[in-house]
Amino acid sequence: MTHPTDDGGAFDRPAPGAAPRDRTTAPAGGAASLTGQDQPAGNAHNPVLPRRDFLLGIAGGAALLGAGRLGATVTEASRLVNRSFNVVKPGKVVIGFVSPQTGALADFATSNSFAVQRARQTHAFAKGLKSGGRSYAVDIVIKDSQSDPNRASQVARDLILNDGADLIITSSTPETDNPVALLCESEGIPCVSTVVPWQSWYAGLGGNPLKPTTKYEYNVMFFFGLEAFGKTFIPMWKRISTNKVVAEMFPNDADGNAFRAAFPAMAKAAGYTPVDGGAYPDGTSSFTSMISQFKSHHCEIYVNVPLPPDFNTFWKQAAQQNFKPKLATVAKVLLFPADVKALGHLVNNIATDVWWSPFAPYKSSIDGTTAAQLAEAYQQSTGQQWTQAIGSTYAAFEVAGKAFAAASDPRDHKDVADKLHHLRFESMNGLLDFASGPAPGVAVIEAAGAQWKPGRKGKFTDFPYALYIVDNSDARDWHVNAELQPTNP
Repeated sequence: MTHPTDDGGAFDRPAPGAAPRDRTTAPAGGAASLTGQDQPAGNAHNPVLPRRDFLLGIAGGAALLGAGRLGATVTEASRLVNRSFNVVKPGKVVIGFVSPQTGALADFATSNSFAVQRARQTHAFAKGLKSGGRSYAVDIVIKDSQSDPNRASQVARDLILNDGADLIITSSTPETDNPVALLCESEGIPCVSTVVPWQSWYAGLGGNPLKPTTKYEYNVMFFFGLEAFGKTFIPMWKRISTNKVVAEMFPNDADGNAFRAAFPAMAKAAGYTPVDGGAYPDGTSSFTSMISQFKSHHCEIYVNVPLPPDFNTFWKQAAQQNFKPKLATVAKVLLFPADVKALGHLVNNIATDVWWSPFAPYKSSIDGTTAAQLAEAYQQSTGQQWTQAIGSTYAAFEVAGKAFAAASDPRDHKDVADKLHHLRFESMNGLLDFASGPAPGVAVIEAAGAQWKPGRKGKFTDFPYALYIVDNSDARDWHVNAELQPTNP
């Protein structure tokens, strides 16, 4: 079995231009192997796909559709090669996993290696998947999207062509999930996406979130949607005395456009006045004009959905320019401890959404491991503070295992995809019901409100700053363990 390298998730990488290395696969009924074969972008074996323009989000009362078909797709002949791959090794199924291990979104993938290993070590994977009366060894191949949509398409294509993936799991924001899901839909490969607002994912596949009737045959996803941010953030706003003027920091990208289309209406319905700071490009280095606009409107509440490095820049500039909203509620950023370290004391009492934590009442459908036990195992194994992504990554492999087990043949992609759409079970990320969501193939999970506060003695809080649950308006079974306080009194 190969082992991770220091890049955080690229496994056993071949030299540029080299042919893929042979993988060691356990016999049916034996341990699953965990490998990875990321290749450099642009070599002859794996050409770079043209960048796609993604028009994601909702505008003018209707969703903007994703751009057209990928610039390069797998041909019918290639599909036959892929089928032959599985015929040659009939006692094995291959799961691909694509996430942003490097780049601007790398914090989302910090805990992925641990979560994949934990899932792999459960009896459902380690002793061979049981399906159709047979046992199949499981091969897991990990790829890095590098936080880039074009790269995500490329590595997903590589998983299909070169690794013979029977199912692909992808996680963490539209920049990674959407291009992977698009390619899987095009090429008939079952795909499970997570950690992306369902509207951003659905629009990215070409659907209209305002009229979500289209079913994507090979795709399912689980997470919450934009409405959950309203149900999580606005109850916290109401508990802080303010003038009800809200500064909105929404970039010109998939998440930003979706928030800009949906969030102002939610804020207005709750009696708040939104102030849009403008559709700035990702990677902006100066936010002075935006900060001046927020100050001139006397904004006392702040909400955002930027890339983590952009928020880091903005928040430091805001402190320097004396923009200090009474309550800051942030999405997509400050979800993970690494973001917190970069801001230091400026992170105190910033609020965010939480979709998994050791304080959540969830457990594994495979072996009964609780959320608290999984978080504790991560901290003991890595010496690092727990992160939210542990639960969603682990749960995605629960979904894959359930679908394979329900299928008559785990390598029958159409049958596995059909089984994905009918799954309903309690997981490490709560109830996942793919048949009854707001859109076909969408399972909605709960979200709680939390704040970063100085650490205190405790198994999951003994760190310089820890994430405490302060509001459970949309997650009633979650345990609240701290008081909501103003970000800036």
